Amino acid sequence: MKRLLILLSILLSFALQSQQVFSLNEKLYLDSLQNVTKSTAAHASKATASFLLSNYYRNSDSLLSKKYLEHGKTFITHDAFLTGKYDYYEGQYHLDRNKEKAAHAYQQAIKVLSKLKTRESDFYQSLAWYGYGVTQKDKEGYPFLVKTVVEKCIPLIKKYGNSKNLGFAYTQLAIILTYNAQFEKAGNYNKQAIKILEKDYPDSAELFYTYLNSASNFCYQAKGNEAKKFLDKAEKLIIPYPESSANSFFYYGKTLYLITKQQNSEALPIIEKGLYYTKKFNQNLQAQMFYFNKYDILKKLKRYSEAKNVLENILAEKSLAIDLNNRKTIYKQLSALNEEMGNVREALVWEQKYSKLNDSLSSANVRLEINKIEAKFNAAEKEKKIAILDAERNQKNLEVNKKNSYLWGLSLILLLVLSLLIFLFILFRKNKKISEQRINDIKQKEELSLTRAILDGEERERERIARDLHDGLGGMLAGVKINFSTWYSHHLPAEKDKEFYKILGQLDHSVSELRHIARNLMPESLLNFGLETALYDLCEFYVRKDLDIDFQAIDIEKKNTFTYSA
Repeated sequence: MKRLLILLSILLSFALQSQQVFSLNEKLYLDSLQNVTKSTAAHASKATASFLLSNYYRNSDSLLSKKYLEHGKTFITHDAFLTGKYDYYEGQYHLDRNKEKAAHAYQQAIKVLSKLKTRESDFYQSLAWYGYGVTQKDKEGYPFLVKTVVEKCIPLIKKYGNSKNLGFAYTQLAIILTYNAQFEKAGNYNKQAIKILEKDYPDSAELFYTYLNSASNFCYQAKGNEAKKFLDKAEKLIIPYPESSANSFFYYGKTLYLITKQQNSEALPIIEKGLYYTKKFNQNLQAQMFYFNKYDILKKLKRYSEAKNVLENILAEKSLAIDLNNRKTIYKQLSALNEEMGNVREALVWEQKYSKLNDSLSSANVRLEINKIEAKFNAAEKEKKIAILDAERNQKNLEVNKKNSYLWGLSLILLLVLSLLIFLFILFRKNKKISEQRINDIKQKEELSLTRAILDGEERERERIARDLHDGLGGMLAGVKINFSTWYSHHLPAEKDKEFYKILGQLDHSVSELRHIARNLMPESLLNFGLETALYDLCEFYVRKDLDIDFQAIDIEKKNTFTYSA
């Protein structure tokens, strides 16, 4: 029985959790949204309000829900975020009607919203991922849904940064774990959610539903006293809102608690209160859940005819029986109930329906398992091929990297060798130039020494010649003049003086010219008194009656001497 209750309860829970949670004060919530749609607010605000109204009415009034959805679409004008929101709410609209359409809409929303790097887009991505996970539950199983919540929804909500939504995400995960009989893990997530919500949102609808989910988790563990604590907390939150549709969920939680405590008679009036709200708000699936619990209680009270009528009504209404597993369970219960009542033939009919449906489901499950195994095998083969290709690529990359390393190393060595050769060449040329310069210097020094030696030889030769001319030939000419003068005074008559003096003048001129030549070869004033005195004497020498020479020495030291050569 516990497993049966879990099965049916979770179907209801998913009908709730796959949609956004509304305020417990639903009248105020609806009025505010409708006012926005009728106001002059921005298009984005009107679109959002219309989408929220569509989501509110999607289970109770499909036509009105569709109307608001399309009305919101008219406000989308090249706005990617609003387009993504529309895709998400379109998925919500189709969720309980056509799961394939819903899955496509959720995927489209994820595709659009993932391109936007905003907090709001992260939040709606998380909602779309959860909705997509719900649509794939029957194909992939609950592990896929858990993985989606853990790896997609919760990380995106954490990026969004709203603790209310994070707390409720933990509650959603707890519900899935409860269905899979992982009560302890579910309890831990419920505790985390309650800790967050009680601190920051103590009056929120999210906290109300978390209390109810915690109570249900304890009911399935037959821990009625623990469940009562959370049920009482939920009751305090819902009491101020007697007109809220959330009351049906509270009474369903209270029904589970009374069944857990085996207070079956007390549970029947609670079921009737819950049915009142389900009829008022057109909550068909929730109503069927109450009816099934009513059947279970009537059966325990041995009120078989009433119990049978309830089951047949559930089957005829189809909201709950649309799920094949639920229908199979109902067939089994009708078979057992008719057998208990002594209706063997009718019990056999229901047993045959059960067996046929069970075989069909088993066959479908086998095909599903085969498909899963085949898919896993194909995936494994693909992964194996990918791994081989990755290994080959990595090996090639390693070889390329190794070759590149060798090439880089060789290039570096060549560069170093080339740099060394260039350096040696430059050094060689520099040394060659230095050597050539040194050779040139030596040659110049040798040439200078040779020139100096030649000049010194010439100077000495000039000095010797000048001395010979001055002292030798000059002295001889002076002696000749003296001898002529002496001879003249004793031998020549006076009438011949004129010719003699002419010859004597020529001799004096020759002596003067000889001295001039000797002085030019080696000026005594240059040797004895320096350049200035020598230049002064030279100027005085050339002074004539028709030529005046004025000599001024400028920046010439008196002691400066120069080697003279003509």
